[in-house]
Amino acid sequence: MAQSGKLILVVIIMFSSLLMYVQPTTYAAQDEQWEKIKERGELRVGLSADYAPYEFEHNVDGKRKYDGIDIDLAKKIAKDNNLKLKIVNMQFDSLLGAIKTGKIDIIISGMTPTPEREKEVDFSNPYMTVTQKMIIKKSEDDKLQKLDDFANKKIGVQKQTQQETIAKNEIDNANIQSLTRVPEVIMSLKSGKVSGMVIEGPVAEAYLKQNPDLKFAEGVKFEEGEKNTAIAVPKNSPELMKHLNATIKDVKDNNLIADYKDNAAEAMKKDDGNFFTKYGNFFLKGIQNTILISIVGVVLGAILGSVLALFKLSKVKPLRWLASAYIEFLRGTPLLVQVFLVYFGSTAVLGWNLSALICGMIALVINCSAYIAEIIRAGINAVDKGQMEAARSLGLSYGQTMKSVILPQAIKNILPALGNEFVTVIKESSIVSVIGVSEIMFNAQVVQGASFDPFTPLLVAAVLYFILTFTLSRIMYFFEGRLKVSD
Repeated sequence: MAQSGKLILVVIIMFSSLLMYVQPTTYAAQDEQWEKIKERGELRVGLSADYAPYEFEHNVDGKRKYDGIDIDLAKKIAKDNNLKLKIVNMQFDSLLGAIKTGKIDIIISGMTPTPEREKEVDFSNPYMTVTQKMIIKKSEDDKLQKLDDFANKKIGVQKQTQQETIAKNEIDNANIQSLTRVPEVIMSLKSGKVSGMVIEGPVAEAYLKQNPDLKFAEGVKFEEGEKNTAIAVPKNSPELMKHLNATIKDVKDNNLIADYKDNAAEAMKKDDGNFFTKYGNFFLKGIQNTILISIVGVVLGAILGSVLALFKLSKVKPLRWLASAYIEFLRGTPLLVQVFLVYFGSTAVLGWNLSALICGMIALVINCSAYIAEIIRAGINAVDKGQMEAARSLGLSYGQTMKSVILPQAIKNILPALGNEFVTVIKESSIVSVIGVSEIMFNAQVVQGASFDPFTPLLVAAVLYFILTFTLSRIMYFFEGRLKVSD
């Protein structure tokens, strides 16, 4: 029954997490935010490190390092307050959820205060003002010279950004294509899927240097073209806000942003060598984590799935109902939703400050367990009923019969489907990249931001996934062959 208690706890976590979004909770008493940071001695800064020159991750002397304007600002804030700095890298559209559930303390990611965001978080004084630009393919320069030329055309923007709002408000009948990350929008522009892209000036300049087929649409001027970037903090955190604004004042008084821009430009030149010498260690780290979370997901998922399968086959109705509810809920909801529920819910509901890697593993385990439970149940049901009757007539208990007679035969039915589930998990593990788990897809996105090459990292990631899944398939075929020989 200890296992059933764990199952109940998992279901409670997930349903409680759902309720969290209906009636949001806070990670800690709001007026204690600064005291908790000081007690921890660490400032957790959330950002999306694919946005050079604001923030990006690259390879320096064989080591991975964060650099950029926002990184230098975060370092100064931590230094001014005698705190250690912890960078939490995740997708931009996950940052507000992370700060509301206590996964991070502040957001420094080129974020613009908007009325919608100000309902969720407070903002510091602005630390930088930038201009919004439109970039296009050089081959379209003669057709797209002024703002009116983009009417009724597809416009690419990063999702949940000020550029998205500007495109909607200022371009007549524009078909807005909102994507999660800047490299994805750049790739859409280069491939002709969108006619133009609204982007911040400093970021655009960085990409234009690496993509000579793109240029500014010089005649396009936006009414809301200038924007202020500020630091997002949890609601009602006056002490934290006071310390942040003190640092921002010092930065402005001493014109340090200019120095930070120079530092970012210099850092972007430091990656020497070819693509694989510069970024090979990113992909190696991704392979390690992908294999780790996939093995944990399948092995622990198989153990939990076995328990669920036995529950569902049990004659005890409460156990059958519990197993059925668990399985149907997990099979009926997307893995992406489950990942977010575990990641945010573990902190907001239970107060557990689990790492993104652990949360990703938990989400994969509970997801796999539901599917594997059905695989095992089907495998057991495929064994002739006469086997159970014969074993029981010989005096074996139900448990002995399952262990010594039914399960050994069921394994032959289960193994091919279990192998397919393992292959599926390897591919689906890419979903955990949304919470910052450093697996293959996450690292491919990091390399996109660092190299300003939106295509090659995806091609490398695809090849790596294929190698892993193909190798696993060959191994599973080998074991299936051995089982057939044993027949």
